[in-house]
Amino acid sequence: MSLALVQSRALLGLQAPVVTVEVHLTNGLPSFTLVGLADVEVKEARERVRSALQNAGLEFPHNKRITVNLAPADLPKDSGRFDLPIALGILAASGQIDASRLAGHEFAGELSLSGELRPVRGALATSLALRTQQIDVQLVLPPGSAEEAALVPTARVVRARHLLDVVRAFVPPGSGAAGSDAHGDGWTHLQPLPMDAGADGPDMADVKGQATAKRALEIAAAGGHSVLMAGPPGSGKSMLALRFAGLLPAMAVQEALESAALASLAGRFRPETWGRRPTGAPHHTASAVALVGGGSPPRPGEISLAHHGVLFLDELPEFSRAALEALREPLESGRITIARAVQRAEFPARFQLIAAMNPCPCGFLGSTQRACRCTPEQVNRYQGKLSGPLLDRIDLHVEVPALPADQLVQAPAGEASATIRARVECARALALARQGKSNQALQGQEIDTHLQLSAAAAGFLHTAAARLGWSARSTHRALKVARSIADLAGAPSTEVAHVAESVQYRRVLRTPA
Repeated sequence: MSLALVQSRALLGLQAPVVTVEVHLTNGLPSFTLVGLADVEVKEARERVRSALQNAGLEFPHNKRITVNLAPADLPKDSGRFDLPIALGILAASGQIDASRLAGHEFAGELSLSGELRPVRGALATSLALRTQQIDVQLVLPPGSAEEAALVPTARVVRARHLLDVVRAFVPPGSGAAGSDAHGDGWTHLQPLPMDAGADGPDMADVKGQATAKRALEIAAAGGHSVLMAGPPGSGKSMLALRFAGLLPAMAVQEALESAALASLAGRFRPETWGRRPTGAPHHTASAVALVGGGSPPRPGEISLAHHGVLFLDELPEFSRAALEALREPLESGRITIARAVQRAEFPARFQLIAAMNPCPCGFLGSTQRACRCTPEQVNRYQGKLSGPLLDRIDLHVEVPALPADQLVQAPAGEASATIRARVECARALALARQGKSNQALQGQEIDTHLQLSAAAAGFLHTAAARLGWSARSTHRALKVARSIADLAGAPSTEVAHVAESVQYRRVLRTPA
């Protein structure tokens, strides 16, 4: 009778709780039993592990009763990430590798039938969780996953290409087998990679005209605000939105790690996007679950995948009502909590919403170039798809009119994204030095403390709020936008001119006469 323990990690949001793979070999009727609330993918590991061991030239204990327990038993486990630790547990329990040398290591990897190691999702999230919890272990991961995990500055990561590469590192002393130093490229210690912002994306200089919309996006970038753009088809709303990420300051290392870890959980991480702010643009047929996240175990949705980046929702009224209302909580809190019967997962979701819509079903309400053919009832029904509470949570409302052809052809190139980004970075630096966060994130007493509102500006705001019938939320959001405008101007206090510009962005949607 023999028992072996191997450490691994499960995926539950960004927490990555530890899973101990316990392997027990005993005499009895030959069998291979896997317990511990394992999903179908995990239970299929029995056949993959058996074939991988045999095809790698290792001994599989056919004449033993094998029991594998994934502890803790009440934590759901999924994916093929436990193939490698199960195989190592069997080898350790049968004496083919030294079980004592496994201490200080954690393993994850899916096995092919030949013993090759295949990547698993969530490697970067696992590595980031170890850093957050200040756990010093060495991660052994397959190619693809190891490179992800090595992005964490303090991570100790080994890339192994084949099961035999791992086995050679843990053979019993004096066995005569080649150690880890003889592995070559099959067993490689990876060094943390520096963050690279990557190549620039689309440039704001491509957009001609639309000075008001560009100004609104600059304010939004400076303060972390959300924007709703309304205008006829082809006026440039999508062009503006897809270039918005280029106006944002460069990501800090922690921001880049959190964003990449969420992409890793969803299996969407790409090395070429490392250090670049994400821009998510789901189709309007996306469901509420696709936006918020879900499944079993829960996975992040489009809202979380845009963490520290941009979520662009084109044709906003065409989204389902449930999907739109799901935006309300994360716009306020910056987090999404997914609760299920057996588990609960929390994902960060501090994103900037850039939404675009037509003013009416045909798109030409208020246009000077084409007549609107919609009835008032159709317009009201179309705009009514956006609830008041949702519109209340969007900081800037801006109209993007259609431009005449002569302005599009003859107009010079607009201001470059790099120029606008320089001003945004200065404004963000002022806000961080003053309050340690963006203006949009100010709450409660922080607004009164850091706004530095002049008496004349306060009187102007009170008059505007009373005449326009603003809620308390609308008033506070207008104040935070005004503070961002003041930061762009380098002003120490918020004056009347800043509040007046902020008020014009709290517009209501155009309605038929």
